[in-house]
Amino acid sequence: MMRHLIGALGLAMLASPLVAQDGGFLPDGSFIPDEELLTPSDEGVLTLEELQNLPRGSERELRDIITQTQETVAKAGSAEVRALDKITGIVSDISVDVGETARFGRIDITLGECRYPENNPAGEAYVYLVIRLSGQEEPAFSGWMLASSPALNALDHARYDVWALRCITS
Repeated sequence: MMRHLIGALGLAMLASPLVAQDGGFLPDGSFIPDEELLTPSDEGVLTLEELQNLPRGSERELRDIITQTQETVAKAGSAEVRALDKITGIVSDISVDVGETARFGRIDITLGECRYPENNPAGEAYVYLVIRLSGQEEPAFSGWMLASSPALNALDHARYDVWALRCITS
């Protein structure tokens, strides 16, 4: 009876990929010892490529890594957004002050905040917008938009498109 139980357990282990706590098994069955899981460069820093190529199961080893990819940002008093009415084809660049609301067609665009990299004000804009349809209390959109990636977090509306252009710093 015990032999059958061990045999069944062995078959179950072979059928599913394993991840060990110390070291790791890859899906192809090969084993990576603990010492080889993380091999940082001479400066003790892992590059993005090295992080992306880490074997599965090494997440536990990453918990104490401190990244330095966050850039220092500053706040601007206003932002410029572009709005498009898909039916009429009207496009408008709109300047909005923080806390203020601008109207475009049947939507109200409220600027919550605009942030930009301190060392490169023209490089990127992180804009927090609340967009409401006229007469509706519930926002059609509420969140951060990035000037460099307008499709990352976009207004989903049949008639209107709105995207962040830049922070106005002067």
